[in-house]
Amino acid sequence: MFAKVKEIEERYNKLEADLGDPEVVRNQKAYQTYAKEHSMLTPIITAFRKHQSLQDEILSNQSLLDDPDPEIRQLAKEELDNLSSNLSKIEQNLKVLLIPKDPNEDKNILLEIRAGTGGDEAALFAADLFRMYSRYAEVRRWKTEILSQHITGIGGFKEIIILVEGQMVFSRLKYESGVHRVQRVPETETQGRIHTSAVTVAVFPEAEEIDVEIDPEDLRIDVYRSSGPGGQHVNKTASAVRITHLPTGLVVTCQDEKSQHKNKAKAMKVLMSRLLDIETAEQQSKISEERRTMVGSGDRSERIRTYNFPQGRVSDHRIGLTLYKLEGLLQGDLDLVIEPLITHFQTETLKRAHGN
Repeated sequence: MFAKVKEIEERYNKLEADLGDPEVVRNQKAYQTYAKEHSMLTPIITAFRKHQSLQDEILSNQSLLDDPDPEIRQLAKEELDNLSSNLSKIEQNLKVLLIPKDPNEDKNILLEIRAGTGGDEAALFAADLFRMYSRYAEVRRWKTEILSQHITGIGGFKEIIILVEGQMVFSRLKYESGVHRVQRVPETETQGRIHTSAVTVAVFPEAEEIDVEIDPEDLRIDVYRSSGPGGQHVNKTASAVRITHLPTGLVVTCQDEKSQHKNKAKAMKVLMSRLLDIETAEQQSKISEERRTMVGSGDRSERIRTYNFPQGRVSDHRIGLTLYKLEGLLQGDLDLVIEPLITHFQTETLKRAHGN
């Protein structure tokens, strides 16, 4: 492990020298590239240098174990125990920092929320989840933009797709893909019976043009008049866009903007991200089952979480986590489950990396 860190330190030192080079400073593109890599390596180097410092302190205190004064020997032993504990924690942190990064870690995402079983109640819960993710984005100072939405007459969503932009968005939300189940008494339920509904969430890294190549010949683009709930026309021109990717059969529609050009641009963004997701899934299917377990199956048919309103309980079934903080979670305190999920999957990755 430390041989690897030494290599990283050499690269880190070179980057620091490059960032101080006037020629690099004048070349903004090169400077930003170097600065980004430097920023990514900084936590590793900080931990490594702290590790070295602790080792020096341990060596210094070991000599005091032979001191003729018993009080000094006792103090030295207590200090060594404390230093050794800190050293162990830093070594564990270094192992986590050295886990190979997902190339999509720092990408923006497309977040798709779709009502599943449960009719109107599922659509209302889809709206609840949209608000939950939007509030979480606000807390983390991320930017959100609605790309597509299908609103029901009672204020729910049959489907909504949003772009979330910010620092390390995919790394924080990638474990949200799956079926989210809700158990509660609908407002329209007169006998107080609890209903169970489901909403599907899908998280795609935002695709860039260099990530996905699309042959224009593979696309069929249709335009039509956009309409809102109840058949009301949003506008009287053919501004809505439907794009069909012929090789895969993927269909993407967008009608939120009055401009056909803007709707097409948004639809293409969604299409590219879905194609990138398919490509990534195909690549993952070619590698070992062990590796797929490490990064999570990504199977969107699997139930990942249950939100029980009568008990104020939320349960994440993948890690056996149960919290009685449902209201806080829905208000955007999503780190209540995200942090344990990240810790769990990092631990699983470390176990497999070391054959445990």
